[in-house]
Parts: sequence; structure tokens; C-alpha cells
Amino acid sequence: MKKTLKLSLLMLAAALIFTGCSKNDENKSSADAETEKTLVIYCYDSFASEWGPAGAVIPPFEEKYGINVELKSAGDSGQVLSRAILEKKAPKADIIMGIDNNLLAKALKEDVLTAYKPKNSGMIPEHLVFDPEFRAIPFDYGYFAINYDSEKITNPPATLEDLTKPEYKDSLILMDPRTSGPGLGFLLWTISVYGDDFPAYWERLAPSILTITDGWDSGYGLYTAGEAPMVLSYTTSPPYHVEYEKTDRYKAVLFDEGNYMHIEAMAIVKDAPHRKAAEMFIDYMLTEDFQSAIPLTNFMMPVNPEIELPESFSYAPVSEKPLLLPTAEIDANLENWLQSWLEATTK
Repeated sequence: MKKTLKLSLLMLAAALIFTGCSKNDENKSSADAETEKTLVIYCYDSFASEWGPAGAVIPPFEEKYGINVELKSAGDSGQVLSRAILEKKAPKADIIMGIDNNLLAKALKEDVLTAYKPKNSGMIPEHLVFDPEFRAIPFDYGYFAINYDSEKITNPPATLEDLTKPEYKDSLILMDPRTSGPGLGFLLWTISVYGDDFPAYWERLAPSILTITDGWDSGYGLYTAGEAPMVLSYTTSPPYHVEYEKTDRYKAVLFDEGNYMHIEAMAIVKDAPHRKAAEMFIDYMLTEDFQSAIPLTNFMMPVNPEIELPESFSYAPVSEKPLLLPTAEIDANLENWLQSWLEATTK
């Protein structure tokens, strides 16, 4: 009798434990499912702005997949990466946006990215895939260019050296390469043209620079506010003014020595809290729905070559001399380059 009672109690205890474990597993699965209904993306300011791509591409994704996207802007693309680096021991973002062919070296050095090859990666032209391991997945591209106000400048510069002419004194707005993706792109542009002599070029350029801002948004805002007649931007910036302001006043210049290429990518953060949701968004990023929104919202070229460009893009000159430094070279020299740049611009 005692043995039977003891056995019954043991069986009851085991059943209770099993039931409890099952409930815990159910609760855990439910919590995991709920967690995957959230996606946190760190983006640059212009993406999340009123006229940026976010309003066109985020709601359809949320509706289709039932995932709530928390979009957090963090300044320029360089500032987005800096925020991810600060949080790398306890990541809060799932995806960071704006990791380009210039910032990749820094991101890899800080070990903040993880690889993911999207299902439809084959549609990306090979020359745009700057990371064959797909830690950064391209979604658009363009060329850096000096943009100018044609109502104030009738004889725009045709080369980097032209920018140093006395007639352009206090006429140029640039961005800091330590905090800005475009700023770093322009620094690498000067290095690709002048090599080891680039610090001397920056010393010659100094009188032409009105100011150096932390990010592109603030710099371009000063330019359109009339603070200076020239700014570092993209060959695809003029179509914005043609499309929405009905003016071709603002123009971009192709330089004789070539224009530096800019390939923008998104990347999944290492140890991302919502990995599955992040993968779904990366796949979505390369669909026609997302890619077709790029030209008239981000004012860049979509990586999908099948997307038809709007008529306003006829005002975006296409460089026949794209310049690009290898990621390995940037990785090996970036710290020294930035230090040399700082010394040259603070003399």
C-alpha cells in the first residue's frame, strides 16, 4: 500500500513538472513569437524624413508581415554606425542603414555586423557587391559630386584642383569624415586622386571651405538656405529640386578626374534581438516594391537594374570615371588618413 501510494505521488509530481515545463515552453514560444513582431532599424535622418523612403516602404512591410518597425534616426550614416558601435555589447538595433563601401572597414574592425545573403541577392549587379560575404547588402548607389547654385555660380569647378581657386573663397560646405559617410567619401575621393599628397591638397582647399558640418543633412540644409553656393552631395541631388520644387537651379558637376562612387547598404547587427524579422526586411529591401521607391524618395540609383527611372533623373549626370578604393586599403590606412586630414585642416 505504501509502495503504491509512493509510486502514485511520484507519478503525480512528474506530471505536474511536465505540465509546468510544457506551459513554460509555450510561454517561451509565445514570447519569442511576440518578440519577432518587432524590428528596430537605425537609419540616417533623410531616410526617416517627411520626404524620405520610410513613409513609402515601411507601412507595406508592416502590413504584409505583421511586424512593427521602430525606425530610429541617428544623424548621418557615420553617426548611425557610431551608435551601433557604442551599443555592441548589448545591441538594441537589428538593422543599421547606410553602411557603404567606405564605412565597411570600420564596421568590420568593430565587429558589429553579421552575414546574411538574401534570397534574391542575384539581382544585384556584381560590381555593386562590395562585400562578398554579405555583411553589408547594397540597396542603392550613386556618385559623390559638388553641387552648386547656378544662380550664384556661372563658372563651376571642373576638377578637385579648381575648388582651390581664390574665386571660390568661403564658398564650399563639406562634412566631417569622422562622423559623416559623405564626408568620408570626399576624403577618400581626394586620396584616390592625390595619393599620399592629399594633406597638401586639403591645405590648399582650406580657404574655399566655409564650414565642415557633422552630417550631410545639416550641410545640405545650409546650402539650400543660401549660406554657401557649393556643397558636397550627390549627382542625384538635382532631380529632387526638379521633381518637387520645379527648378533646375541646383546642379551637380562631373569632375575630369572622375567622381567617387557611393554604394549604400543595410546590415544586420551582430546578436540582433530580432534576427528573423531583420532577415525578412533585408529580403524585402531588394523587392520591386522597395526598389521602385528609391529614386523619388532617397534620390539615389536602385540596385535593381530593371527599375525605370523617373524623367527628373535626366538631371543626374552619370560618371564615366567612377573612383573607388578597395575596402582592404581603407581598413589598413583609415586611422592614419583621418589623423593626416585633421592635422591638415587645423593648421
